[in-house]
Amino acid sequence: MALDVSDPSTASGARAPHIFPVSTNPSHLQHTLKSTIGCSGIGLHSGVRVTMKLHPAPADTGIVFKRVDLVGGGAEIPARWDRIADSRMCTVLAAENGVSVATVEHLMAAFYGMGVDNALVELNGPEVPAMDGSAAPFIFLIECAGVVEQKVPLKVMRVLKPVSFVNGQKEVRLEPSDSGLTVGFDISFTAPAVGNQSCEFDIDRDIFKAEISKARTFGFLSDVTALREAGLARGGSLENAVVVDGDRILNEDGLRHADEFVRHKALDAVGDLYLTGHPIVGHFHGVCSSHADTARLLGLLFADDSNWELVDAADLADNDASAWTAPLTRAVSG
Repeated sequence: MALDVSDPSTASGARAPHIFPVSTNPSHLQHTLKSTIGCSGIGLHSGVRVTMKLHPAPADTGIVFKRVDLVGGGAEIPARWDRIADSRMCTVLAAENGVSVATVEHLMAAFYGMGVDNALVELNGPEVPAMDGSAAPFIFLIECAGVVEQKVPLKVMRVLKPVSFVNGQKEVRLEPSDSGLTVGFDISFTAPAVGNQSCEFDIDRDIFKAEISKARTFGFLSDVTALREAGLARGGSLENAVVVDGDRILNEDGLRHADEFVRHKALDAVGDLYLTGHPIVGHFHGVCSSHADTARLLGLLFADDSNWELVDAADLADNDASAWTAPLTRAVSG
């Protein structure tokens, strides 16, 4: 499997912040795919080969999953936080009748990063294909299909008050921000190949594609047997995950970034946060947290209507130009 050459500037770990160019102001209208496109691959946890098709969808549809392998065409499953049915090792969504689709987070992150508000995702199996374990193949599909404006205003969710969830040494929090969505993450693992890593990104299309989308899911060789006995990681391999054994990376071509592990955690967070159903103006930070912790955070966020508000993207830009035009910065330390 061909991998990108690691950035030499990351080899020593700590580095100074980098300044990225100011992005052009985004459209304040909703977007969908221009055409239908598909792919097939193995489910990371189910081990089942699945064919997936991404279709355009009308404005105000949101992202919707549909199982077409079931009698009667299957149920449609909105990609919303209140449809999360399991979040042990991935995010699983389920319809009211129990029909589910697993490992939606990488595709959801790609939709967020590429500014796709409305799409229908058809699957003939129980899980989104893993592809290479990152969001990059889904970015490629979306670029091939194209993205088009819809003549309906875009609603943005603005975080109004800090909300947090603490689970032992793990923590997730959302706080108000005036510059779109910022995602930060800290991880700490005993395996020397991972160790302590931190990152923070302002999420826009260019930064997501270049700095986050290629980071792959990862796991530890010592956990493989237990995961498979639990019905997880049955489709996992060196083709769709980074596998760590102590101080060794087992993948022949190594890492795509020296800090690929924490970047993937940021990718997962973007995908899970898109289950709010809207682009977010807020700052997210996770500390050694999981999909389950982010799911709990979303539950706490929506438990109190005073925590958030929906505003027209155009109104937000008119009232606070810095929400769209502030310089984008990134700082990563090892």
